[in-house]
Amino acid sequence: MDNSGFELHEETPPSPSVKMERKKQEHPGEKKSRWSLLNIFLVCLLACAITTVLGVLVLSLVYTANTGFKPKYDASSQKHRAASVGNSVTSAQVDPKFQFLHQLAKAKKHEFPGGTIQWSRFRKNANEYQNKEEMAFGRSINAQRSKMTFGTLRIKSKGLRAPHWHFNANEHGYLLKGTAWIGVVDAGGNTVTTYNVTAGQVIFFPRNTVHWLKNVGTEDCLFLLFFTTHEELQTLDLDDTFFLTPEDIAARSLKPQGGVAFIRSFQRQAEDQAVNLPPNLAELVQNPNYQQSEDPLVWRYFFDLKGSTEFRFPGGIIQFARYVKDGKGLSTNERIYSEFLHSKEDALTLGTLRIYSNGLRQPHFHFNANEMGYVISGCGQVGIIVSPSLTTDFTIGVGDVVFFPVGTQHYIKSTCDEELVFILAFSTANQLQTLDMDDYFHRTPDHILAQLFFKKQDEFKKIPHFNEDQAINLP
Repeated sequence: MDNSGFELHEETPPSPSVKMERKKQEHPGEKKSRWSLLNIFLVCLLACAITTVLGVLVLSLVYTANTGFKPKYDASSQKHRAASVGNSVTSAQVDPKFQFLHQLAKAKKHEFPGGTIQWSRFRKNANEYQNKEEMAFGRSINAQRSKMTFGTLRIKSKGLRAPHWHFNANEHGYLLKGTAWIGVVDAGGNTVTTYNVTAGQVIFFPRNTVHWLKNVGTEDCLFLLFFTTHEELQTLDLDDTFFLTPEDIAARSLKPQGGVAFIRSFQRQAEDQAVNLPPNLAELVQNPNYQQSEDPLVWRYFFDLKGSTEFRFPGGIIQFARYVKDGKGLSTNERIYSEFLHSKEDALTLGTLRIYSNGLRQPHFHFNANEMGYVISGCGQVGIIVSPSLTTDFTIGVGDVVFFPVGTQHYIKSTCDEELVFILAFSTANQLQTLDMDDYFHRTPDHILAQLFFKKQDEFKKIPHFNEDQAINLP
């Protein structure tokens, strides 16, 4: 070989000292070279470590600058949290009132062949909000874990809200106008409950219960719907599940005449049929039957709110579709609804609030429920106190949705010549617990109030007691 380093030596091996001397002669710079490579490696390793540390510090500074993160609690961070109510848009970006107000009348209309749906809800994808105000409301009801979402459902004459069910919410509905035929399929499919509803009545569908709504009148039906979730509502329609099921599986399950060929004869429509109304309905359907089931079945899912007890006050009227312990004051049918409602997790209390012109639903708060309401008619002013650092008031009109988190004091005043009317939902299936301003003032000793407000004790005798409850009062 040319390279002496790879030569074979068959003679007697040299001594160790000779080997060392030979190595020095053959590779005089090898030791120095090895140390140079090690030094280069160590320098590179140190450089990488320094670069990594600097990168982390830069990213941390950028994150802090963008988010305003404070690693330590202080009053200013608490004020910022209150002003934003959890994850909602900060007050620097949008008026704080929109954490409690959504102008649903201006919201996107989801159009279907048989009607329209509009939403006041939380969306995971921020791009699905129309504007910052809508985002503030959606994030607010989510951050407060309100267990409420609201929507309006308009069904044209003869239109059908397709049979469907909701994974993550019970549904409570109020029919504002029209006439509808409702169907509910119980677990196991052994019982189908059908019934008719007219304006002013309440319907209830427990989570994961298949149900449909059919307009059987000549005018549009308008449903005001509350769902017991502050997350995105998860729904499956019957037609979607059918077309997403493999043909052979559907054929084997349904066992129709013609088998798979019959299943293949179904054609999926290009337009979403969530609210369905075929143009050739007359030739498709002959002699429809809109029968009503027996009362004990119907009254589990139905409540005649317009015919229920009226709680009258000087300035207005309240009516409730709710659970009442031991059924006290309820009719036989109302008691069926009350007990069925109470048996379901996360059910709601529904009610209508009617405030006469210039009437005031005085400042109050609820111990055990968030509140959400939709303005049916009239106009008014709302005020809400969330914390000493967050108070707001705003005007409301038809189509607006309001939200009051549990424990927050709020008032509602009618400011039009006509009555202000709401449909309200409260996130409790128990009896609603409420405290009005006049009640907690009257129950606090005068000497405590005098000390608190720097006012003579006798001055508080000027606050009168009334025989009639002043929850809704007139001047």
